[in-house]
Amino acid sequence: MRKRFEPQRRLGSTPISEVEIPEKSRDELAPILRALQYIFVTEELREEVFRVLEAKVKGGKKETGRNGMELWQIMVIGVVRLGLDADYDRLEDMVNHHSLIRQIMGVDTVFGRGKKYSLQSIKDNVRLLDEETLGKINDVVVKAGQRLAKNGREEKLRIKTDTYVVETNVHFPTDMNLLWDAGRKCLDGIEAFIEGGVLNGKGWRKVKNWRKELKSLMRSSSKAASGGGNKKEEAVKKQVKEYLGLAKRLSEKIGASIIAVYEKILTMGAEEMQKEALESMEYFYQMLEKHRDLVERRIIKEEQIPVGEKVYSLFEPHTEWLSKGKANKRVELGHNLVIASDQWGFIGYHQVVEKEADVALILPLADKLLNLFGEEEIESISADKGFYKKEYKELISLYIPKVIIPKKGKRNKAETEEESESTFKKLRHKHSAVESDINRLEHHGLDRCLDKGIEGFKRYCALGVLAANLHTMGSILQKKVREEKETVRKAA
Repeated sequence: MRKRFEPQRRLGSTPISEVEIPEKSRDELAPILRALQYIFVTEELREEVFRVLEAKVKGGKKETGRNGMELWQIMVIGVVRLGLDADYDRLEDMVNHHSLIRQIMGVDTVFGRGKKYSLQSIKDNVRLLDEETLGKINDVVVKAGQRLAKNGREEKLRIKTDTYVVETNVHFPTDMNLLWDAGRKCLDGIEAFIEGGVLNGKGWRKVKNWRKELKSLMRSSSKAASGGGNKKEEAVKKQVKEYLGLAKRLSEKIGASIIAVYEKILTMGAEEMQKEALESMEYFYQMLEKHRDLVERRIIKEEQIPVGEKVYSLFEPHTEWLSKGKANKRVELGHNLVIASDQWGFIGYHQVVEKEADVALILPLADKLLNLFGEEEIESISADKGFYKKEYKELISLYIPKVIIPKKGKRNKAETEEESESTFKKLRHKHSAVESDINRLEHHGLDRCLDKGIEGFKRYCALGVLAANLHTMGSILQKKVREEKETVRKAA
């Protein structure tokens, strides 16, 4: 059973509306907590946010059982994690010992007897959120933030959009080290089955030696491949053949052990108990076979491996190999993230891109923004040449007055005149401000994703965007508080 938040104040606790947040602090935490406090004390925003959270976390569940973490606390913890670009270990320490965070969560008391949270509890509760839920909350935050930024003025939105790479938490892949990854994880699985009594250890007394030899041959093969010399090709093939020979013997031995494991599990009737371990073992065994084949074809048979057959990480198989032509980063491993920001820096739209070109993103992006804000609220939208397609630009122009997307390639007379207009040039120059928004997202954790799996990746990005928007909203509120205090000081 979960509550939105505990309506009955704890003895010695400070009401969330009365928590004092340092308005002059230059740390990233203060503006985020200020924005969270604003959402909590503004009834309309609070109700919208809780409705979204309840639909996801409590949807279809009975109101019985012991109390779980409150919905408000889940949101605060998730946002603080990305707002400070913290891992779960640091987050656990801050949630349990940082008094300002605990006051905003509503758990801190003057007696120091507030609830403490375990690392696993924090992980499990944050993972209850998903990309869709966080996106809906982000819509609420962006609209509220824009109202604060306008401060009663009539001002239409000037949208800027771009993509950049959020990296997955993987090492640089080569077919040599991926074969080693598959082999070592298979050996880890074998050891786990032996320790659990599922597999007889007979024949695996030298499991540590298998690992040592496989790693040694991986290193010598990689060194030969990256080295030089007159007889490099011959030396590489010799080392790789030895590496593949050991990998083949290991694969045959592991295959026989997997059959024995299945027989034992069926005899014990422990299929459900060992399901996860078996799936993991089967996956890494398949990867071992796959990369034995890939290494042999590429090095020994000198074949060109099709892109569709390549895997760039065994642990994050959704990872893409991306090259955006940067001088300092020739290759990035992860996914493109497309964002759309306004003139105040609020990220109104984001999407994790999976194997799509930039040009295919502009229509769904424009459609989402029009649905969110309405035609009458958007003055312009700008993007770089990678998003250009004549038909798409003409379609978007029916709904948004100024579409600033330079043409890729040679322009005709009409296109040259359009791009030479002062308004077009002015908005095109202002488009570069999207780079500062990207930099801000990277400082809020969206440079490298620490969560696992594609769903974890999407949740991580959504939390990062929400944290960045709360930081922007909080900065506006902090400035307002400072100005009010300065006015009072001068009047005194």
